[in-house]
Amino acid sequence: MLPRLENEVHPQNTGEQPRVNKLVFKRVVHSIKKQCAFTSWTKENIHKKECCFFEKGDSEDVCKCGYSKTDHVDEAIKPEDFAGESWDKHRHAHEVPTDAFGDISFGGLGQKTGQYARVSTDTSPDTLYQLLTEQWKLPPPNLLISVTGGAKNFYLKARLKSMFHRGLIKVAQTTGAWIITGGTHAGVMKHVGRAVRDHGLSRSTQGQIVAIGVATWGIIHNREALVHSEGCFPAHYEMDIKGQGRLSCLDNNHTHFLLVDDGTHGQYGVEIELRSRLEKCISRKHLGNKEGCMTIPAVCVVLDGGPGTLHTIYNAMLNGTPCVVLEGSGRIADVISQVAGLPLTRVTIALIHQLMKKFFGKEYDNFPHVKIIEWTKKIQDIIRMSQWLTIFRTSEDNHGDVDVAILQALLKASRNSETLGMESWKRQLELAITWNRVDLAETEIFTEESQWKSCDLHWAMFSALVGNKPQFVSLLLENGVSLRDFLQDEDTLCELYKQLPGGIFLRKLAKRVHRSCGSRRKALRIRPQAHLDHGEMISMTHVSDEVRHLLGSFTHALYPPPIVTYSMELSTSISLSKSLTVSQEPLEEDHADAPRDAGGDLFLWAVVQNNKELAEIAWELCRDCMSAALAASKILKTMAEEGRDADEAEDMQELANHFENHAIGVFSQCHNSDEERARKLLVRVSPFWGRTTCLRLALEADDKSFVAQSGVQALLTQIWCGELSVDNPVWRVLVCIVFFPLIYTGFLIFRRDEIIHREAEKKEEIKTVETVTGSTLRTNSRSRDLSGLRRLKPLSSWYRLVHLYSSPQVKFYWNIVSYFAFLFLFAVVVMIDFQATPSPGEMLLYIWLLSLVCEEVRQLFYDPDGFGFHKKARMYISEVWNILDVLSILLFILGLAFRLTTELFYAGKILLCIDFVVFCLRFMAIFTISKTLGPKIIIVRRMMKDMFFFMFLLSIWVVAYGVAKQGILIDNDNRLDWIFRGAIYEPYLIIFGNFPTNIDYAAFDLNSCSLTGSDPLKPKCPVLNENQTPAFPEWLTITMLCVYLLFANILLLNLLIAIFNFTFQTVQDNTDRIWKFQRYELIKEYHSRPAAPPPFIIFSHFYFFIRNVVLCRPPIISKEFKRELPQMEEEELLSWEALMKDRYLLSTQQGQSQSMERRILDTAQKVTTINDRLDREEETSSPAVVQRLARLEEQVVQSAKALQWIMDSLKCQGYAAKEAQPQMLTTSDESSDMLTNASEKEDGFHVKARQLYYPDSKLTRFPVPEEKVPWEVSFSSYMPVYYASEASGDHVDGPESEALHNYRNPGGRTGIRGRGALIRLGPNRTADLVLTRMQDSERSVLEHLVVWDERHGTLALPGGLLQSADQLPVTLKKSMGKTLYEKINANVSEGTKVFEGYVDDCRNTDNAWVEITVLNIHLDTTSQLTVDVSSLVASSHGALQWREVSSKTRLSTNQRDSLRQVAELHNRKF
Repeated sequence: MLPRLENEVHPQNTGEQPRVNKLVFKRVVHSIKKQCAFTSWTKENIHKKECCFFEKGDSEDVCKCGYSKTDHVDEAIKPEDFAGESWDKHRHAHEVPTDAFGDISFGGLGQKTGQYARVSTDTSPDTLYQLLTEQWKLPPPNLLISVTGGAKNFYLKARLKSMFHRGLIKVAQTTGAWIITGGTHAGVMKHVGRAVRDHGLSRSTQGQIVAIGVATWGIIHNREALVHSEGCFPAHYEMDIKGQGRLSCLDNNHTHFLLVDDGTHGQYGVEIELRSRLEKCISRKHLGNKEGCMTIPAVCVVLDGGPGTLHTIYNAMLNGTPCVVLEGSGRIADVISQVAGLPLTRVTIALIHQLMKKFFGKEYDNFPHVKIIEWTKKIQDIIRMSQWLTIFRTSEDNHGDVDVAILQALLKASRNSETLGMESWKRQLELAITWNRVDLAETEIFTEESQWKSCDLHWAMFSALVGNKPQFVSLLLENGVSLRDFLQDEDTLCELYKQLPGGIFLRKLAKRVHRSCGSRRKALRIRPQAHLDHGEMISMTHVSDEVRHLLGSFTHALYPPPIVTYSMELSTSISLSKSLTVSQEPLEEDHADAPRDAGGDLFLWAVVQNNKELAEIAWELCRDCMSAALAASKILKTMAEEGRDADEAEDMQELANHFENHAIGVFSQCHNSDEERARKLLVRVSPFWGRTTCLRLALEADDKSFVAQSGVQALLTQIWCGELSVDNPVWRVLVCIVFFPLIYTGFLIFRRDEIIHREAEKKEEIKTVETVTGSTLRTNSRSRDLSGLRRLKPLSSWYRLVHLYSSPQVKFYWNIVSYFAFLFLFAVVVMIDFQATPSPGEMLLYIWLLSLVCEEVRQLFYDPDGFGFHKKARMYISEVWNILDVLSILLFILGLAFRLTTELFYAGKILLCIDFVVFCLRFMAIFTISKTLGPKIIIVRRMMKDMFFFMFLLSIWVVAYGVAKQGILIDNDNRLDWIFRGAIYEPYLIIFGNFPTNIDYAAFDLNSCSLTGSDPLKPKCPVLNENQTPAFPEWLTITMLCVYLLFANILLLNLLIAIFNFTFQTVQDNTDRIWKFQRYELIKEYHSRPAAPPPFIIFSHFYFFIRNVVLCRPPIISKEFKRELPQMEEEELLSWEALMKDRYLLSTQQGQSQSMERRILDTAQKVTTINDRLDREEETSSPAVVQRLARLEEQVVQSAKALQWIMDSLKCQGYAAKEAQPQMLTTSDESSDMLTNASEKEDGFHVKARQLYYPDSKLTRFPVPEEKVPWEVSFSSYMPVYYASEASGDHVDGPESEALHNYRNPGGRTGIRGRGALIRLGPNRTADLVLTRMQDSERSVLEHLVVWDERHGTLALPGGLLQSADQLPVTLKKSMGKTLYEKINANVSEGTKVFEGYVDDCRNTDNAWVEITVLNIHLDTTSQLTVDVSSLVASSHGALQWREVSSKTRLSTNQRDSLRQVAELHNRKF
């Protein structure tokens, strides 16, 4: 909605308004174009069904299609094409372009909107999928949830409803699933809609829930509002529940609707077939639009439901779709839940009758007995396919919400597929990662059954990292992923950077890549192209350059540049390519030994994308964790400064502070454990982070809190004192500076003396322990340390003197004395000895200033950290004291230039006097080292900023009062100096109590002013009357003065005091931290400063100039701030740091677990768990309890029988009992397991022969439940259909109908008569040939020969129909050739019959069945037959293959059983 425009025209907005209108116009035009394109595509691809033949139905004006006569087109009233025909929806309903599509808007609260389309039943599912993903812009799903069940309203218990709503939304959110329902406002669809509505109200997490309603167009109430030939954008749909009658309203909580039309009105169930095809189409799409073996998984969720729902479940499970049935939801769902845990032998027709009557109520009376038989058969088949069935029971503790049950069902189905072993686990893990359900991966996948290697999980690690799933990253690392192996190949890390999400680092990296490729083209004179070629890809060199830019130029490259040769199409460029390669070789050698830290690489990748969770995980794996945390702080703060998005910059700043706190925590642990090692960590060179130090990184990142730590300050204090002990009082140092011989008397302590004394005490302690305990173990363990310490000798006299005066502390004191002397000399020259010809004292002052200038130049060019001149200059200028130094020097030079000229001599003196003020202000820098005054200087600097801005506010009042006063009192005074005095100077002095006398008649003195203003020493008199008295209104001037004083002197000055107070209170807490941070620069300055103070320092400058510039010798590098450690010491220090990091993380976790928030959350979780258990206990009539009571009752009966048998035995007095001892059931679990195992053995036979759908036909068998399979059992309702395929001939003599009675399936009833798809009645004998050989390798492997079955697209054992008992199947000639067939056929007698008999085949009927002979012929490795077979396999191009005999072989169930028997025959594990 556009904002209302105001009537007023603002001049500043006149330029903005056309721009806004233009933007709005572009958006409207774009929306119209988008709608037109969608309308055009829909009319071209989406159709509806329309009746084209009107035939009277129950009423005169109503057609058999259900629509009235007026709803038909004129051509359909009296069609000539269909004369004499009866109405058929397949023939008399044709497709026309749809007229109902667009956006749908539901009235009421919230104004819910969605998208809809009226589609034909014959619409291709691929077209519908294209409509959903490309036109409606839905992201492809990671999971398809088909919710089915009762179409009428039904009652759900509050707890089950809550769990269903919560679980369905959770699984849809976490996995990115599509939910497909019937779309109407009734039954299970209504419950799904309410779950989506609850999500919309809470919005606890981001992401839209996609709920697609596939409904029948002909049963939609108020569908007329959806019809428009050009589409509705939007269509306003009204839900009229009370007036819908037999029709149904659409559910207003669904997001998308596919309204299926078959040309009829009022008929339910039209959408079922198209919905099934659409779900099958979606489930065949590749997961994540990636080419691979993984397709989009689908699951069916069942609530309530009737016979139609049972049919849906049955077909879904046959198609391999797992089903989740909610126990307690009612009707068929409860029937299946009741029998799911029972053995098949107990699932009888009578039991189904009983359960149907219990859960269906009055509906049961309308069910015919034949239908009950059919449903019993379907329920038995459903139970048999247990890998596809999951029962969600609210009464069991091991179930969470519905989301867990749904995902567990999918994993269980994946686990029980034919693909066994690691491939199955890999598929389950890929699903869990796609769904982002680490809880399922932890409980269902990473179990003791699955054995994972690190290399097997690299793909999962990459997927979890790119998909931003930190919990999975942690889980994979816990379960064996080696980060070093994962990132061993630099291409993997490079690929991770290519997959970075959009952000500031990726944008900067893309610019760098573009610049580098542009410069390369320019260097090689390549014409630029419109698109980037393969060479313009991100490389680790680009990443290294960008990270170095973020860290600072003082660091080295993190990743060595690769050897790159620029290949070109022109042959003449080969020499240029080679020269480029050679020129890069020296650079390669510098970085050849650059170490790699896999944890640091991953940490850097996570930091640059501002990903806190992944960075936290990777930081725990870093070897150099403190340097990594400080480097991350620097990188993030730099990116926050360079970024444009304020919110993103704030997040980066927050994450930078987080890692600074990590560095503080680790260093605190280190310092508390070992101070000496902790100091080494601060100044050691980190080879993993650009060869810089922790201290330098902290300073560059402006991490004041880190630098302010006591451990860091202790290091700085130690450097400040040099070789002097930090325990020396200041007064002793000052005394020794003047009387240096005192250093030889022990008056001043040196650090070397402290170390020697400390180690001597340790040695005495060791000797004491050895004397007391009599053990030398401790002495031997420290022998190496002591041997190194014995080399430490006391300092000589000369070195004591050198260390005294080279200490930064002593240098500082000498410079203070020197600066005092300089100021004293400056003051003397300015006040006493400033002659026309410079005196000796003034010449000394010039020499002194020259030494100060040389020192400032030395500081500017001194760069031990390798910052470069530009950054060093920026750092120099950013310091206030350096600015004062430069200003004072420039003023002095300018004053000196003026002083040496006669005309400007006095002006030069004035400039030098002003310069003296600047030098005195510069003297305040000496207080920065003071712990008391240093922080106060910071407060003063902050208050000066406040006062500067306050002066703007004060100047308004001063100028306002001064100008008004001057205009009232003085008439036309043209002297600028006196105008400034009256308008500015006098009002300013009034604030400080200097009140004017010319505004009051009583205080006015005519002699104090000039009447005409001609006297330059007197102000002009006010306007006078004729009697020489002031003419100005006294009351006005006094009133103005009072008001001015009220605001300026009382209000504004008190405001300034309040501002100062606020600044003081605000800065006071941080001044100590800021002072400690700025203290480093002062210490480093005096550490690098020559020992001699000015002006004697100039001799040191001459020495450095000759040494470094003239002799070109390298500068002396100090190890106080940067130290390179030996390899062994480096490894030991990093290991110790890792130990301290673990202690820090442990203490952090303990602190979080003991925090009040954590305790509240734990208490809330416990209360929720107790509440759930209480609710479960209240459901005393739950089916689980009833089932357990039934088992208990059965066990009591068995116990009674056992007791009776014991009594009878005792009565017989030693004789055998007449009745056999019944088997006792010890526990209910054991009984159920035994019954289940027994049922599995019994129902494994004659199952495929009774499946309802006969293969390669549209026939359905008569349902035969388990109990009615044997011919001996009476089955009066049994009426199987007759079927004989025309594709195969009949080899039975005489009429087939008479011959049927002569053949009866030995396995029992199958539900169909005739020969079916088999070629003859009775047994159809086939043979499978198992050719085996021993493959010589490291281990002896038994292999078998398989052929490629082109008809089914699978591997199979060679075989076919037998013509005679002593001959192989003739069909083998085609695959093996005639010659080889005859050779193998000649060896049939040498083969071993593995199996011979009846086979449970899906083609079996009551009168025809398959019998098979499995023959194993083992080939000797040295025989000619083996050579011939191997040659044939090699030349078959995959049609024949040797495969290992193992359970991983993909064969049919029967052939796998045969292969298992062959393995047992050869004593091989299957």
